[in-house]
Amino acid sequence: MWKISTRVLAFSLLLLRSPHALPLQSPNPILLVSTIDFLPILRPLPTTPTLLSSLRYCSNDAGGGSDTRNGELVRRIVDILQGSGNSMSLVKHKLDNCGVAVFSSESVVEVLSRVRNHWEAAFTFFVWAAKQPGYAHSQRAYHSMISILGKTRKFDTAWALIEEMRGGRTGPSLVTPHTLSIMIRRYCAVHDVGKAVNTFYAHKRFNLCVGVEEFQNLLSALCRYKNVQDAEHLLFCNRNVFPFDSKSFNIILNGWCNVIGSVREAERFWREMSKRGIRRDAVSYSCIISCYSKASNLNKVLKLFNQMKEMEIAADRKVYNAVIHALAKASFVKEALNLVKTMEGKGIATDSATYNSLIKPLCRARKTNEAKEVFDEMLRRGLSPTIRTYHAFFRILRSGEEVFNLLEKMKMKETGCLPDKDTYIMLIRRFCRWRQLDNVFKLWSEMSENGDGPDRSSYIVLIHGLFLNGKLEEAYKYYMEMKEKQFLPEPKTEEMLQAWVSSKETADVQRIGLKDNQLDHGMSSKKTQFTCKNVDLGRDFQQQPETRKVRRERGFSFWE
Repeated sequence: MWKISTRVLAFSLLLLRSPHALPLQSPNPILLVSTIDFLPILRPLPTTPTLLSSLRYCSNDAGGGSDTRNGELVRRIVDILQGSGNSMSLVKHKLDNCGVAVFSSESVVEVLSRVRNHWEAAFTFFVWAAKQPGYAHSQRAYHSMISILGKTRKFDTAWALIEEMRGGRTGPSLVTPHTLSIMIRRYCAVHDVGKAVNTFYAHKRFNLCVGVEEFQNLLSALCRYKNVQDAEHLLFCNRNVFPFDSKSFNIILNGWCNVIGSVREAERFWREMSKRGIRRDAVSYSCIISCYSKASNLNKVLKLFNQMKEMEIAADRKVYNAVIHALAKASFVKEALNLVKTMEGKGIATDSATYNSLIKPLCRARKTNEAKEVFDEMLRRGLSPTIRTYHAFFRILRSGEEVFNLLEKMKMKETGCLPDKDTYIMLIRRFCRWRQLDNVFKLWSEMSENGDGPDRSSYIVLIHGLFLNGKLEEAYKYYMEMKEKQFLPEPKTEEMLQAWVSSKETADVQRIGLKDNQLDHGMSSKKTQFTCKNVDLGRDFQQQPETRKVRRERGFSFWE
């Protein structure tokens, strides 16, 4: 494999071996897990050029190039990156000979977006683009690449890019709070809370201000990826540094209500807000009402909604949407539509989420005609359907023809809504259950052709579906392809396929042993000569019972 950047590799080794590595410390260091040393930020090596050349901006319209020209450039580059397999040396060779000399920052970001699920190809292109004359990476390009590296857990390389963004003697620093927030989110996604908190404390190392807003962004990232218990602990432990306010508590409340979906924990934290004197606002009520709505507890929803009126807390759109969803879910469609009119009468404009709150429960209840009427009303009001609108209708379809018809309508430019990764994953899972594997592979090819290649979740769903349909060879092929792209398989997936591989190897060994035994038996029979008279061998063979025993192991049968 081509060595993408000697500078990055050297920097990664220094990160691990530097004697100057020190853990980040906050004024009041409160960690929820054991303290983890933060990756040190080293100065650029003085004897070598920086990784991505000097940091300077270039014109978005290099040489007066048009959008069409940039689009053609993006397509050419993406074809090279996606059509060269896993050989990065071949990718680099093709890029060097593609004849492209001038880039715009938007083109680089677009290319990275197209190949974001293949980090090696993306990083190879990123390093190559930095060497092109007249171009230097923008802050947005850096952020795109750092996000890709963080998604695939290449944190050392991501920190190397952040070090390049500091600029040093070559120019101003491009590191912003958003840069660190990308790393925080990626650490939260892999549930590495310790490094997420340490990254938060890294703001001072980059001369960035740390305030309540940055702290609330940390809480939001933790809750978004189901680290709600850790976020709550962090909130209480840092009350002297970051005083309590409604927004901080609402972030934790939303985590319990809408991310974890635990009514018990939501009620506990709701009482905790009252106990600590935290004012409950419209956001607080929207969270708890949404939680009860998802739990189909209409009585609690209406009680809290009336309580808001008594306390003269003006309900916002999110509150109305949650109540409308609860009413529709309980089959009170007429009352839900009346509430929509009430909402509009108070000057609160409806949005796509409002109608989705009606469509989703109607589809789940198999009330297709009523759901279509609401959908038509949504279009008459000039509201565009969202991806969730189409997902609700996909779930009630019962044939492949219906699915592909709706998929084609969804792709029409008039809808303004294209299928995303979740759409393909949902449909692949559905076709696997229907045992329509031709449609599965059709969707898989279409997903790749749209420039949105399969990611880790897509591979996991496809492999499980093929395995459950008895397509073990195909499942193993995609499993190996997934590992080649350095996507981490789920432990369950890996255990399942490794068990099949070991069983297959055992079966092959036993089959070879059985053939050898039969060959040895044939040779010994030739040496022993005897004659059997007045015996009907054919009839005698048919009357003989099977004497060999069968051993069953891991779903397979073997002769002993």
